[in-house]
Amino acid sequence: MARARDINNAVTSSDGDRDPDSKSALTRRRILDAAAYVLSVKGYGGLRLTDVAAQAEIQAPAIYYYFPSREDLIEEVMWAGIADMREHMVAVLDELPPGTSALDSLLAAVEAHLRHALEISDYTTASIRNAGQVPDTIRKRQIREEERYGEIWRGLINALARAGELRADLDLYIAQMLVLGALNWTVEWWDPRRGSVDAVVANAQSLVRHGLSPSATTTATRRRKKQP
Repeated sequence: MARARDINNAVTSSDGDRDPDSKSALTRRRILDAAAYVLSVKGYGGLRLTDVAAQAEIQAPAIYYYFPSREDLIEEVMWAGIADMREHMVAVLDELPPGTSALDSLLAAVEAHLRHALEISDYTTASIRNAGQVPDTIRKRQIREEERYGEIWRGLINALARAGELRADLDLYIAQMLVLGALNWTVEWWDPRRGSVDAVVANAQSLVRHGLSPSATTTATRRRKKQP
């Protein structure tokens, strides 16, 4: 799986060097990449600094030059995963053609979320899979970033409602949380050996389209009326 795109705070070395191409920053980034991978595979309880060091191809004690503790390293990965997801989503939505419908914008967001979590970023996979495992002290900055990311989805669902493309019987907040919850859960069950990300995206978009669209309610009503 590819790594997260560079985030300024995530590539800043422990000595304050903000040059992303410096040796210190590159080493720090390599440690973060390794930690994101190990955390995404083994989880919070299973992450050992020796495994991170082996993945990063450095000696384990060197990690402490860049991160004071195991928890500080994990905290950075957990935050970066959601921060990178949000930046990715903003970029995808900004690139949509003018006049894109509210529903098509939401479907684009569904694809962006799934591809980022399943294909693009170990950081995002790690953040989602371990959100319920790490202590609250590690989650604080991640939670703030999740709230910012949630605002994007709230705007998409609200726009859908304003455009008349959301079923009137749905609660906006509940609909948003159900969609996000389903998308996030894919990191737990998806196995590339049993299907492609393309198939996951297509199925998710179909469920969102037909589950939220008023046409689904209209069709069901018509079917009931035709029954004897």
